[in-house]
Amino acid sequence: MTEKGHQGLKEKLKFKKSVVKRDILRTQFPIIGIGASAGGLDALEVFLRNVPEKTDMAFIIVQHMDPTRKGMLVELLQRATTMDVYEVEERTAVKQGCVYVIPPNRDMSILHGVLHLFEHHRPRGLRMPIDFFFRSLADDQRENSVGVVLSGMGTDGTLGLRAIKEKGGVVFVQEPASAKFDGMPTSAVDAGLADVVAPVEMLPAKVAAYIKQKPHIDTPGSELSENVHSAFDKIVILLRSQTGHDFSSYKKTTVYRRIERRMGVHQIEKISVYIRFLQENPQELELLFKELLIGVTGFFRDPEEWERLRIQVIPELLGKRVPSQALRAWIPACSTGEEAYSLAIVFKEALSQMKPAQNHKLQIFATDLDNDAIDKAREAIYPANIAADVPPEYIQKYFNEVDQGYQVKKSVREMVIFAQQNIIMDPPFTKIDILCCRNLLIYLTQEMQKKLLPLFHYSLNTDGFLFLGNAESVGNFTENLEPLETKSRLYRRRELSPLPLESEGFPSSFVPARRVVLYPTKPVHNYQLLVDQLVLQHFSPPTVLVNEKGDILYITGRTGKYLEPAAGKANWNIFAMARTGLRYELSETFRKALLQQETITFRNAVLKNNDSPQSVDITVQPLKEPEVLRGLVLIVFSDVPTPPVTKTPGRNKPVSAQRVEELERELEQTRQELLVTRTEMQASQEDIKSYSEELQSTNEELQSTNEELTTSKEELQSLNEELQTVNHELQAKVDELSLANNDMQNLFNSTKIPTLFLDSTLSIRRFTNQMSQISKLIPSDVGRPITDIASDLIYPQMAEDVKEVLQTLTRVEKQVTTTDGCWFHVRILPYRTLEDKIDGVVVTFVDISNSKALEAALREAQAALEERVAMQDSELLRVEGMLQDEIKRGHREVGAGKALQKDKKSKE
Repeated sequence: MTEKGHQGLKEKLKFKKSVVKRDILRTQFPIIGIGASAGGLDALEVFLRNVPEKTDMAFIIVQHMDPTRKGMLVELLQRATTMDVYEVEERTAVKQGCVYVIPPNRDMSILHGVLHLFEHHRPRGLRMPIDFFFRSLADDQRENSVGVVLSGMGTDGTLGLRAIKEKGGVVFVQEPASAKFDGMPTSAVDAGLADVVAPVEMLPAKVAAYIKQKPHIDTPGSELSENVHSAFDKIVILLRSQTGHDFSSYKKTTVYRRIERRMGVHQIEKISVYIRFLQENPQELELLFKELLIGVTGFFRDPEEWERLRIQVIPELLGKRVPSQALRAWIPACSTGEEAYSLAIVFKEALSQMKPAQNHKLQIFATDLDNDAIDKAREAIYPANIAADVPPEYIQKYFNEVDQGYQVKKSVREMVIFAQQNIIMDPPFTKIDILCCRNLLIYLTQEMQKKLLPLFHYSLNTDGFLFLGNAESVGNFTENLEPLETKSRLYRRRELSPLPLESEGFPSSFVPARRVVLYPTKPVHNYQLLVDQLVLQHFSPPTVLVNEKGDILYITGRTGKYLEPAAGKANWNIFAMARTGLRYELSETFRKALLQQETITFRNAVLKNNDSPQSVDITVQPLKEPEVLRGLVLIVFSDVPTPPVTKTPGRNKPVSAQRVEELERELEQTRQELLVTRTEMQASQEDIKSYSEELQSTNEELQSTNEELTTSKEELQSLNEELQTVNHELQAKVDELSLANNDMQNLFNSTKIPTLFLDSTLSIRRFTNQMSQISKLIPSDVGRPITDIASDLIYPQMAEDVKEVLQTLTRVEKQVTTTDGCWFHVRILPYRTLEDKIDGVVVTFVDISNSKALEAALREAQAALEERVAMQDSELLRVEGMLQDEIKRGHREVGAGKALQKDKKSKE
């Protein structure tokens, strides 16, 4: 192998390793994208509160927020879940078991499990942050992507969910009836994108069950087991019997992934059980049929290719055609019509830039298998978030704003013909100049692609163009379908050698499963109606009912003698249809009848029919009754005998002289008619000119007002959603504050301590109910200075002590009494806010009356005890004196005894 070949092999291996590494990173743990708007805070709290504990999922929340305020969503959601809640910063790596919240005034995307933030392209107005993130999530997680849409106004999220579905992901939607605002959930459901619709409290369990049940297929279709192949064939048979469409030509891995996804939604593990489920539930077959159609599309996907179509392809095709030769385009698998209308808009843009201007036409045939998608395409109403894909100037020129979003203008809709068609079974369109088949071939087998590409080649004119998706190519047919550029998906048809059409697999007709048989209804005979018709036809005079302008509304009898269609464009005005000889008379009589509001008859008007004059009476009657015909005019034509021509003797004139007189009379009549016509025309022209100027001015004003209202509506919608979010956040804060206030009130009541809150001006801010023991405060006293309030306290220095505390920030404690003899321990402390600012004082009054009474009793007991001790001391002193006297007397008696003994001894 050459060095170049080795290098190419290394590059391929490197690319495969990167893909494997990316897939491993993508499938480590599920990432759930959640979109919410107005009313979404409550739904998010309920959702997170019901998430199973110890989950391995990560949740990324995209909520519409006010760009000018700091978000409080993190702390509000943290109360509802034990998972860690973070506000996303640039390059935040997503971890399992965590919740991530988009910051205000930012768009967010994800790449390889890392979140990135982007600034909005405009400060305010219509924003679609949910669509932006869901698209990024679909590109990053592909078939593992999970999108959840909760309460919200508008349609944000719908286009993002389309991207998730296109990549094989799954969509969960809150039941619109349970949402506080059902705009976003309803939009997702109406678009047919919701796999699961349930109340918000049930969605977490369903998401977890789907993640747990979701199988992973990495093997190609040829490696599927024999049992899987058999089950696949059975499901294809069930689909064909139910819908009449054969999906055996679709790639088996693609179809099987869609089947597995439906199994995961219903929490069915075995495919045999799912087959039985399909047999028992025909509605599931319809849902699976919709799922397999993969009806995902959008406006101007791959903008570079559409720009190449506008600048190069369409001008080249128009350069080879005269204006009378219309271009033909075919868009198979058109889904809901976005690409068909994209082609029509691009054609109009290319035509508007041609100089000199030319009047070319384009006829677009758009077909699809899904009849519901065709119906939506005919309505041409799309959500407001298509503004993310359609340039603003295109929206202004080619769309009308409606309640549901935008509707394609009638001039564009008239360029497209929609029809149901099975491209595999039904005959193709031929003589096509542009064939746009995008993102269909990638879902079909190689064998079917090899059959379709020759069919496309056959359908195209020589030098026609085939427009494929960015992931598709023409394979081995590059000689007959030549790309415009190397990486372009626009191919030019070349007639080098005719491609053989494989007739096998392309029957000439297709018989649908359901047929509608119409039976002719039995005619009902009404003799009165038939007789009335005969009488009116043969015996009543010809009568015409017109409006005030002469436009014919109803005719009875034979009026062909008096009226005939005017040449040129059909005109049902009676003055344009009146035959020669009746126009002037009819016009004058009609004008007089309307002016006088009474029946006027013009007699003996001469009607020339085949050169034989006929006298006719014309009766014009303005109708006043019945009420439903008021304002209309009835015109009756009545033939009268033509008066005979009397010949006066001696006055016979040559025929030529009589003819001259007749011509002069006709000329005079014509002059009068012309004079009246000129007068009426001049007045009409002046009125038309005046009306035109007024209408032009009004139109400009309305256009300007419409643009202003459109901008204001977008901004108001965005502001409304932001205010709804802020309102819910503030409501949550109010609930927290109310709870804290209740806790504080109960705390004060339980302590039974009178407390008084004063501001820096010594005015009362708040007080507890126990303050009634000290002062007769009432709620209306809030805001009054404390010095103006009467109190039972004997504490004249209170105001000075409060001022001292405010100045020195040191506490003051004193014991004071009341007029009724109660004692209180007064403690004055500075009032500190959470920002550590001094904003007044707090005065507490602790009742110490019992302590004071006990203290007085103790003092009395002490005094009595001291008196008793004193008395006992005096008694002891007396006893002690007596004892001492006794001792002295004893001593004297002893001394006397000793003296007597001594004397006795001496005597002896």
